[in-house]
Amino acid sequence: MSIKLSLERIRLLAPHLPPYSRPTVHVAGTNGKGSVTCMLSSIFLASGLTVGRFNSPHLVSVQDSILINEQSISLEQYNLSRAAVESADQAHGTEVTSFEKLTLVALQVFEKLGVDVVVIEVGMGGRLDATNYIPDECILLSALTTVDLDHQLFLGDTVELIAKEKASIARKNKPFVLGIQKYAAVENVVRSVVEQTGAHFIATHSAQRRAWDDTIDGPLPPTFSLDAELFRPPPPQPIAFTSSAFPNSLSALLYLNGSHQVENLSLALTVISTLMTHPSCASRMPSGFSERVLQNINTGIRNATWRGRLSFHSLMVSSPYPRAITVLIDGAHNRASSETLASYISNLVTMLDGNPKVRTLRLTYILALSRSPPKTPKDTLSPLFDSRSSTRISIQTKVAAVRFTSPEGMPWVNSVPPSVIAATVRDSVSGIGLWVASDEGDIQGQLESALEWVTTEETEEEDGVQELVIVAGSLYLVADFYRLIAKQEVNPN
Repeated sequence: MSIKLSLERIRLLAPHLPPYSRPTVHVAGTNGKGSVTCMLSSIFLASGLTVGRFNSPHLVSVQDSILINEQSISLEQYNLSRAAVESADQAHGTEVTSFEKLTLVALQVFEKLGVDVVVIEVGMGGRLDATNYIPDECILLSALTTVDLDHQLFLGDTVELIAKEKASIARKNKPFVLGIQKYAAVENVVRSVVEQTGAHFIATHSAQRRAWDDTIDGPLPPTFSLDAELFRPPPPQPIAFTSSAFPNSLSALLYLNGSHQVENLSLALTVISTLMTHPSCASRMPSGFSERVLQNINTGIRNATWRGRLSFHSLMVSSPYPRAITVLIDGAHNRASSETLASYISNLVTMLDGNPKVRTLRLTYILALSRSPPKTPKDTLSPLFDSRSSTRISIQTKVAAVRFTSPEGMPWVNSVPPSVIAATVRDSVSGIGLWVASDEGDIQGQLESALEWVTTEETEEEDGVQELVIVAGSLYLVADFYRLIAKQEVNPN
């Protein structure tokens, strides 16, 4: 079964299941929609609400897509709701796709538990995405993150066409919040769609980076270091946000990594402000919602985490000798998200440049890509190897090309052959160390072998040398990495 964008099947099946009635925030976008949903969910939870969240694709297990109060549902909960959806599907011959089935499972879980609010991430596009079948009366508001080129075969080959598809989650008489955009044309398209729908257009208010303030933020954290034994993460980002919903300017610390997350937070905070003030939303929120938000929003922002997006981890490797390495994992899978990753790495280099003890940085990329024409490997990878700003630090770069494990229930998702990735890297940058996994045969062990190759150069006795392994190119490769971490936790030796 392949991707079949349509609302016909899910609309036929939904009436044969218990009706869905939870107040819902619906978020579409090319990049950032997962981050925005996790920020919203964290703020709701800190404010005392019970929260359902639906994201896709899943990372390690399919039930990871469905969260209650920031925790994945149990396999038992998932199987019970899935059985009910599958039984109805078979009884009525609706033949829903796997994603449509997963969407219905999530909504059934949220309905059965009676959560206060649900945050839903669109799967692909918007207009014909399965999540867009949710009844108008359930939608509190719709939101749109950054729009860029991706999935052109399904959504159109220009940002204008893609924006039109995504903005079509707008609902009559409900707010529609547009996030900060890279392309000016997007806002014009979105305004037109929102106006035609009869929704209320709201532009995002920008949060601002501010200087660190000891009186608000506490003492500065220790200096950033990639040393796996004494790893110290980059400091959180101090932000300020002004809105009529907040009596005073909001000052908070954002622990999600990357300057782009300030833009995502801007959208999330504008959504929260709208829920507090817009007449169609305020009446649907639990009693005392605004007061609870004002008391707890800083905690919600601080607690927001988003696995697999600029996430640091420590991993033990055994070759050539047992030691820990620092790994940065990111699901960058298109040009825009690769540009974001490249920018973040440049910022890390700048931070290390301020430490006179660091003389050399060894960067190793472990990359896998999904086949997704017309997007090419060069489109996704070239931003990673563009020349960086000058630095006194010597940067040594290597690349390992691998395949990922095919995700459960998605047989149409396949890896780009590692040899193709390697050829793209050679065309992008010269004189780079390469390790290339096999294009065919068993995928098991490719990531582990790449990690062992990374550590063939000893750094334990070398002063002034730090290293970072970057696992990127596909969320499915990120999922393989998390499985590896879980295996180590079970069998630490």
